[in-house]
Amino acid sequence: MPTFAYYRRIFSAYLLGRASQLTFWHETPTENPNANPSELGEYYMLFAEKADYQGHYDGSGVPQLDYRGDIGLQYNPIAIAQYGLANYNLWRRSADEERRKKFFRAADWLALHLEQNSKGIFVWNHHFDWEYRDTLRAPWYSALAQGQGISVLVRAHKECGDARYLEAARAAFTAFQHPIPDGGVVFTDGAGDLWLEEYIVSPPTHILNGFIWALWGVYDYALATKEIDAQQLFARGTRTLLHNLDRYDLGFWSLYEQSGTRLPMVASGFYHRLHIVQLRIMYRLTAEEAFLRAADRWESYTFSRAKSFRALVCKAAFKLCYY
Repeated sequence: MPTFAYYRRIFSAYLLGRASQLTFWHETPTENPNANPSELGEYYMLFAEKADYQGHYDGSGVPQLDYRGDIGLQYNPIAIAQYGLANYNLWRRSADEERRKKFFRAADWLALHLEQNSKGIFVWNHHFDWEYRDTLRAPWYSALAQGQGISVLVRAHKECGDARYLEAARAAFTAFQHPIPDGGVVFTDGAGDLWLEEYIVSPPTHILNGFIWALWGVYDYALATKEIDAQQLFARGTRTLLHNLDRYDLGFWSLYEQSGTRLPMVASGFYHRLHIVQLRIMYRLTAEEAFLRAADRWESYTFSRAKSFRALVCKAAFKLCYY
């Protein structure tokens, strides 16, 4: 169960309106109409508010998130990657040199901070404990971080040709080539479906948004390198989503994950909207109509006050009972 410190951080962010790590994550999810799925260009989501993050930065201009309490200021590789991608989008549109510098600051940090885990796989670690279903003990890593870090690095390599960015992306990609027991981030279920796990826990929870974002990193790596392994991995991940979309559909809202609990973990309003945007982008990347149909169906749920209220009640009940 979450600790008192966890609820104190939530109270501080939401009820007192203080800046915290939550203020970075919860901008309105927005598809980027300028992104071209056939080339490595602007990223698929805008992340526009994250480009001008109003929180803490270190002496080099790299963003840090304030988790407050006993965690305090921390580097989060996912946040750094999203900050970089946000500034990349704006740089590509405006040719603003300051945006370019911010993008490459993020890329440089990511290239320098890959670390080998206990199995020798290069990952971006989070160096703080995190309360989830089980407490994730530092250092912990994530398929989401691997995917979005790669998305930054392959764009940095494209723009300047510096081989160290591509070398770092290749090192990070190895996590997608190994199952979790071997130090990777991949889980294959009994049906043969391949999952990229945001949180490494057992049994796995298959967090939907993290899986999709990680999969975009695989897609970007395939665009950059033309490697068959990456193309096949993206195809397998796409099949997993298609096989399992119905499992995330409650008929009135979407699920955040496959929690395996008696009460399902219903997505918050933010994550439900994020799922819709991600599914629309998956349609653009794959031309699979099932993604578009699911996005339209899930968006229709948001137009019903009754369904929205039901989702809110179910979400609150889950939080009270589990995590």
